[in-house]
Amino acid sequence: MQRAINEKVKIRDYDPQWPSLFEAERRRLQNLCGDKLIGIEHVGSTAVPGLSAKPIIDIIAAVNSLQDADELLTVLCVNSYTTSVEFNASLVDKRWLMRQQNGCRTHHLHLLLRTSEEWSKKVRFRDILQQDPAVRQAYVRLKYQLANELSCDREAYTDAKSEFIQAVLCAG
Repeated sequence: MQRAINEKVKIRDYDPQWPSLFEAERRRLQNLCGDKLIGIEHVGSTAVPGLSAKPIIDIIAAVNSLQDADELLTVLCVNSYTTSVEFNASLVDKRWLMRQQNGCRTHHLHLLLRTSEEWSKKVRFRDILQQDPAVRQAYVRLKYQLANELSCDREAYTDAKSEFIQAVLCAG
């Protein structure tokens, strides 16, 4: 897991298999978690056809309560996901997990309240990227630039994209 945590930021050309990888994971999550998950969406760059991305399938899954999310952590962690108790304790309104294979992240899973602002922002941003080629192109340029500058600091890379994302959401 430590290798996956410290993995460098690397942007890859769009892979047409990403949607099917999401769909397989969506079905697996639904089977594992049943009615505790009330919605599952593919978000992030791998959800946008043609967009270069880190090859990690970003998933948001809606829960009715953070208590439900906490109860799901055990089920998910015995079924290929890992997480950090300390990191999740620092999160007020969500839980985070990842899957990895051979020291490389393959999936990020965010357990969110369906009514949360983060849920709606992630879905809206994905939808804008899917519909607006100019925004998509500007975003991919920014991602390559940041990956070049911040390849060894995943959190800084993610934080550095937030101003662009917020501007797009305010304009859209």
